Amino acid sequence: MKKLLAGGLLLVALGGLVLLSLPTILHKAGLHPTYSGPTLSLPGKRALIITTSHDVLAAPGVTEGEPTGVMASELTHPYYTFLDGGMDVDLASIQGGEIPIDPQTLRFMVKSPEDERYLNDKLAQAKVNNAIPIAGVDIGQYDIVFLSGGWGAAYDLAQSPELAAKVSEAYYGDKAAVMGGVCHGVLGLVNALDRDGNLLIAGRRMTGVTDKQIQELGIEMTPLHPETELRKAGAVFESQTAFRDIFATHVIADDEQRFVTGQNQNSGLETAHTMMRILSARN
Repeated sequence: MKKLLAGGLLLVALGGLVLLSLPTILHKAGLHPTYSGPTLSLPGKRALIITTSHDVLAAPGVTEGEPTGVMASELTHPYYTFLDGGMDVDLASIQGGEIPIDPQTLRFMVKSPEDERYLNDKLAQAKVNNAIPIAGVDIGQYDIVFLSGGWGAAYDLAQSPELAAKVSEAYYGDKAAVMGGVCHGVLGLVNALDRDGNLLIAGRRMTGVTDKQIQELGIEMTPLHPETELRKAGAVFESQTAFRDIFATHVIADDEQRFVTGQNQNSGLETAHTMMRILSARN
């Protein structure tokens, strides 16, 4: 009996050790890689981060389901990159008001250092609770426009004619904003038009979350999938793969250096820093 009890306690201890080690294991596998490239300071420049307002993970039209929204790191990674680079950073969402953050993405095994910083940052939390509605954004004031992803973005970014119009306005504006985003956030680009009425991103090299990653995670009920929609819009789709694409990452700037897109939740830091490098190189 004592041997059985000792064996049981050992198994419990080993299980606890594995659980506590899970964040490190996932990080080493590729989740939220550490950014080690150059950093810049751009005081006086302004960045806008745009997110979803949708908070239910369910089939289109269904109003009840698991809570969702923006993936935490896809908001916090660009936010603190821009903020620490001396930029003024505003938050907007499709409807405005409180931005829904997917609670699963703040669980300890996937929570990033930037997520932890956000949970202790009252000013950032106030911005999240009072996002600017996209229809009320003066997009011409921003040097960088970053579209965050998460499952919620599949339901309202591409479906917003106001967002599509703002992307076109930012592209042709005096500031010639550097635009882009990660994961499902790139859906906010697919319906923007150029001055001739053609899709603005057609022919541009871009990336977003892969159909493979969506299939591997078993969340295919969402209405739009970035790889599929980017290809439909005429973008030249690129990506990297891994034994599970949740551990892959890829960041690409189009040839004109106007759009920077990241494949998934692992790509936020590099995408944001790349946008800042492009902006800095103009000066």
